[in-house]
Amino acid sequence: MSDGYVTCCVRHAQKCAVCTSALKEVWASGHSAEVVVLTTLRVRIARSIQAFRNRRVQSKEHSEVQEFDLLVVGGGPGGYVAAIRAAQRGLAVGVVEKERPGGVCLNWGCIPTKAMLRSAEVYETVLHAADFGVHVENVTIDYDTIRRRKSSVVKGLTDGVAGLLKSNGVTVINGHARFTGPTTVDVYAAGESPLGADGPRYAAEPAGAQPIEQVKARDVIIATGSVPVQLPLPGADLPGVITSDGAFGLTEVPKRIAIIGGSAVGAEWATLFATLGSEVSIIEMQKTLVPAEDVEVGKALGRSFTKRGIKVLTEATVSRVDQAADGLKVTVDGAKPQQIDADVVLVGVGRKPNTASLDLDKAGVATSERGFITVDDKLRTNVEHVYAIGDVTGKALLAHVASHQGVVAAETIAGHHAAIDYNVIPAATFTHPEIASVGLTEAKAIEAGHEVVAAKFPFAALGRAQSYGDTEGFLKIVAGKKYGEVLGVHIIGHSASDLITEGALALALEATLDELAETIHAHPTLGEIGMEAAMAALGLPIHVAPPKKR
Repeated sequence: MSDGYVTCCVRHAQKCAVCTSALKEVWASGHSAEVVVLTTLRVRIARSIQAFRNRRVQSKEHSEVQEFDLLVVGGGPGGYVAAIRAAQRGLAVGVVEKERPGGVCLNWGCIPTKAMLRSAEVYETVLHAADFGVHVENVTIDYDTIRRRKSSVVKGLTDGVAGLLKSNGVTVINGHARFTGPTTVDVYAAGESPLGADGPRYAAEPAGAQPIEQVKARDVIIATGSVPVQLPLPGADLPGVITSDGAFGLTEVPKRIAIIGGSAVGAEWATLFATLGSEVSIIEMQKTLVPAEDVEVGKALGRSFTKRGIKVLTEATVSRVDQAADGLKVTVDGAKPQQIDADVVLVGVGRKPNTASLDLDKAGVATSERGFITVDDKLRTNVEHVYAIGDVTGKALLAHVASHQGVVAAETIAGHHAAIDYNVIPAATFTHPEIASVGLTEAKAIEAGHEVVAAKFPFAALGRAQSYGDTEGFLKIVAGKKYGEVLGVHIIGHSASDLITEGALALALEATLDELAETIHAHPTLGEIGMEAAMAALGLPIHVAPPKKR
């Protein structure tokens, strides 16, 4: 450092005034000379300096501009992952977040619904305990406790994320970011939730006329997620008409609930409330429930729901909701026009980008006709140094996709290589039975020009499924006819969400049916189903009857 500079091995292998300035700050703070002499600004030391710089800017007056190498707007599963990875790469990172870290997924989506669905699963298991030789009397539901347990799970995970951000030296700024330029934002206090004090604040408008912070960064990642779509439906503003966000505010199990939309969100809430005793109707405009899944999976879910007492209406739409003397009346159009009585109507028809009051126009960021931010394969927007990840890009509205996009964006900003393959994205729906899939459906594979072979293997033919007592469903595998390359895996049945990982690996590694069939799978396990389905697709099934010869 004889010439007043240090060699920076974190961001570029050259003399760096930024790192030199940071070291001078360490000296000025009273650190010993030995600490400075021994440093070469490797990643560990860079992170220590970064944490010191972040603590320093936090102590300044709000009128002073905070500066970071990277600012992440939104602390959801994309944003917090991007922030941590960037910090690991030696960048000074700030995150602007309106509420608890974790975004919709941890606070209002993936995690709380799964916690509640687990309670429903336990209840259903106890109801059938006698089938396993266990007798339980006076089984009841305590919905308050179900909700408290859900909140406890959420708090544990969000507190954990907050701890991870802190331990990685990431500065979290609470508030609502509004762009004033491509890489500058004003942070305002977050307003109240549209659903009241206990509702989600991720869609809240900014509060106050003046910002509480001003922030500048070299690079910015937009990770603000999505919000539920509101249908332009007569009666949509009536009391009792809610979205998935509003469903968490219900303090008791509704006696009658009509769910508009039969995709993942609607189907999961239908599972929950039907299990807890509600009279459930689900209305879907497509031919099958979960229309993004393979048609055979959608049909199987419809049959399963019907057996469980859920009223399934497909190829149907809702034209209006009216107030009735004893609740709500839902008018359904389609092949079988009818009216459905309900106490609650849940609208779960999709999500749209959460960009309200971000002032993206001041940053010059381009969006699609539907409002999603346009990005390239490295998550770069049309504006230099501005990136976007997660639901706000519209690529695939899944938490795990957002997280991987966060890694790619952070690595790119830090000068490292990372990539994402949108052809290998597993998805899971936590209905009963569960659904999971990856790759092409049989119809999509044929549409793409593949000559395919497809086969199903039933859970009922697995020893583990029989011993566990849950034999509903199947795994369907789709492969190329000539070479046997796996094109898609589709599962409906117990633990589908855990089983799909093998299918994702098969696609990522370009595995063939032969390779799956020849891989020894532990017995007795549910995981054998992938091997068995591959054998069936090869025309050599062991544990089901061979296909009839034509």
